Amino acid sequence: MVVRQYFIIFAIAAPILLLLISLLWSPILWLFLIVLPLIAVGIYDLIQSGRTLLRIYPVIGHMRYFLEYIRPEIQQYFVESDLDGRPLSREFRSLVYQRAKGVRDTRPFGSQFDFYRPGCEWLNHSLAPTHNEDHHPRVKFGGPDCTQPYDASPLNISAMSYGALSKNAILALNLGAKQGDFAHNTGEGGLSEHHLKNGGDLIWQIGTGYFGCRNSDGGFDAALFTENSIKDAVKMIEIKLSQGAKPGHGGILPAAKLTEEIAKIRHVPMGEDVISPAAHTAFSTPAGLLEFVAELRKLSGGKPVGFKLCIGNKSEFIGICKAMLSTGITPDFITIDGSEGGTGAAPVELTNSVGTPMREAVNFAHNALIGFGVRDKIRLIGAGKVLSAFHLFRVLALGADTVNSARAMMLALGCIQSRACNTDHCPTGVATQDPARYQSLDSVAKGKRVSNYHNSMVHHLVELLEVAGLSSLEDIRPDHVQHRVGGSIVKSYAEVYPEIAPDVLLDEKSIPKDWQNSWASAAANNW
Repeated sequence: MVVRQYFIIFAIAAPILLLLISLLWSPILWLFLIVLPLIAVGIYDLIQSGRTLLRIYPVIGHMRYFLEYIRPEIQQYFVESDLDGRPLSREFRSLVYQRAKGVRDTRPFGSQFDFYRPGCEWLNHSLAPTHNEDHHPRVKFGGPDCTQPYDASPLNISAMSYGALSKNAILALNLGAKQGDFAHNTGEGGLSEHHLKNGGDLIWQIGTGYFGCRNSDGGFDAALFTENSIKDAVKMIEIKLSQGAKPGHGGILPAAKLTEEIAKIRHVPMGEDVISPAAHTAFSTPAGLLEFVAELRKLSGGKPVGFKLCIGNKSEFIGICKAMLSTGITPDFITIDGSEGGTGAAPVELTNSVGTPMREAVNFAHNALIGFGVRDKIRLIGAGKVLSAFHLFRVLALGADTVNSARAMMLALGCIQSRACNTDHCPTGVATQDPARYQSLDSVAKGKRVSNYHNSMVHHLVELLEVAGLSSLEDIRPDHVQHRVGGSIVKSYAEVYPEIAPDVLLDEKSIPKDWQNSWASAAANNW
């Protein structure tokens, strides 16, 4: 019997039952038929750990799930957009939940997507599928100047700070990273005991506020950086130049979410919004950035060091590439954050109208590094709304070596996208500093769900490799992904996102026409 039939029966039976109760009015009947069952449900909600929403809102929280059950069996959409520019469907959110919970995620009645819609994408399979024994592929991070390389998973947790997220959410994410053997990016909010408690691999992000390595003036403190960076859990260091959700704007932690503990970790005063500067003070030029990379690599004992940015003016990224040649310094990795990336707090104009989307940005950065002859020395990470293994596959096809995801990991924690991240009223305990809320989030149970989701994603990524007839991640090429331009016109990513010839940006005479203006405007000694 389907859920809707149950609802129809309930809708008929409930009024009849209430009528009988009213005719046979008795306080004892009310007690046994209504009050005691509600009390029992409330007690169960408080002691169970599977649904944080019900622990925070016992009894009444069931209304949300009840409404989900009786919804029409059609795609329900939210205002966010997925990588195709379409609304983020309930299909993808359900997929994350199912994989996080370890339940069946197969679908009946075939595809729910319109393959004839412009912008639709798919992977062409092979009639000679492969069988890959390695279902835990790794990607080595660490260039020629790195003495402590790191073997990373193809999918890792993107930057989310303690402060933006609750301590229980941080504990759960890191426990998931430990159980699933992948990396957890700390975000720019600094290292806390909650990042270190469970022993998961960490990518320590250093933002413009230098939280975790900040002196009394708000500048970079080399001694404090060394103290934290040499910790065993810290596997890589990422310098944050900008992020996709608010490029050119510093991070924002509303005063409502600032606790004494967070203020101590960040070395900031209580009672005020914590707004990071828009730019770094430790350097001010492309060459200065790379010198800072080299300094952090040395101070950390030779760990991989890179930087993260949302691509804006192309000439500025090309300037960084020119600085690599002039200084002889290359980062171990570069993280490209698409403008479609999420955040807990940002001005609407920046989230909707500034920055380059991830696919164009990853392709551009990949080509720039090829053109300057340094691609083989640098790993490329893509970040921005990756929810399925196919999303992951196509980012790798564009040139990324690995992918970071934040939104999907939050959904795995139990986030319901209530959009209350900036109010401290998150109903699931994920993005709040209110103890009454975050203490209801069971970090052990949710950590297992994060691990489940990650493991499922990597498993299905390997499965896509097999159906495409490929043997490893390195075999993924742009021509494996097809894109419907419109009507009957279909092009592969190799045609939509053409790859530049190696070393052509080294000589002014060989620069492609569409690169000439940006190349001419780029300089190693100024942005």
